[in-house]
Amino acid sequence: MKAAVIESVGKAVVAEVPDPTPGPREVVVEVAACGLCGTDLHILQGEFAPKLPIVPGHEFAGEVVGLGTQVTEVSVGDRVAVDPSLYCYECRYCRTGHNNLCERWAAIGVTTAGGAARYAVAPVANCVKLPEHVRTQDAALIEPLSCAVRGYDVLRSRLGAHVLVYGSGTMGLMMLELAKRTGAASVDVVDVNPARLTTARQLGVSGSAANADELDRPQGWDVVVDATGNAAAIQDGLGRVAKAGTFLQFGVADYATRVTIDPYRIYNQEITITGSMAVLHSFERAAELFAGGVLDPDVFISDRIPLARYPQALEQFASGVGRKIVVVP
Repeated sequence: MKAAVIESVGKAVVAEVPDPTPGPREVVVEVAACGLCGTDLHILQGEFAPKLPIVPGHEFAGEVVGLGTQVTEVSVGDRVAVDPSLYCYECRYCRTGHNNLCERWAAIGVTTAGGAARYAVAPVANCVKLPEHVRTQDAALIEPLSCAVRGYDVLRSRLGAHVLVYGSGTMGLMMLELAKRTGAASVDVVDVNPARLTTARQLGVSGSAANADELDRPQGWDVVVDATGNAAAIQDGLGRVAKAGTFLQFGVADYATRVTIDPYRIYNQEITITGSMAVLHSFERAAELFAGGVLDPDVFISDRIPLARYPQALEQFASGVGRKIVVVP
């Protein structure tokens, strides 16, 4: 079958790879769409994936076309979205409910072959059936939405909070939509990309700007979310948190990224700095929210690119052109 392969650092190709074979409790999914994510760029840079080559793609949905010998929960022909998370369920973190911090953490499309291919294998436990009204090609958005849901679990937001989001790419826009639905008094967005800010305004923001100074909130924001992973944005955002406020590191930064904190201010103003890592007990809820219309796929998905052009799709994504880019086998 045809699949995208990250062969080595900086090199992605489309090549023939063997068709996957399911284990007893696994299914084969014929992929309808696979989203590109910042994680894919990190893998291309030599981060995250334990070894190369790897078939990337951890945001995907499709139709079940093959069943392992012990699978009874789904049938051939069912349409599913796939949670890529793979946990050991044995380490201290899994045993204390922090599976996303698993000492043997793995993920489809990161440590094992993923959905940037015609077919992908997944544990049946990771497959969530799609209702009839949800288009399979749109359901690749469920995985990133589940990460955003996890982010709001970490925040434990209060009603009436003033929220500032750095970045209006896919993840920033998802945090915007969730903030609107969790009782925020205002949601502002900062981004240096004018086209992406236009989309944020289309979705409805209280304020938007290329620099937070333009937003006129000198007292700061109750919740500041970085959805960029960019050092300059993170540094600026840390200084925008109001007293008793929270800063959430949601964007994935490069390993080498460093910023400076002010310990006295954190102490004196009771500021919380926290992070949100991937998916945790949030995939099914994200699927429910998606089925309920929390996101408009026609707004979030800007490009549907054939799998044969995966390297070009990665280049476009890296350049910041568009919003969510999905590849279609």
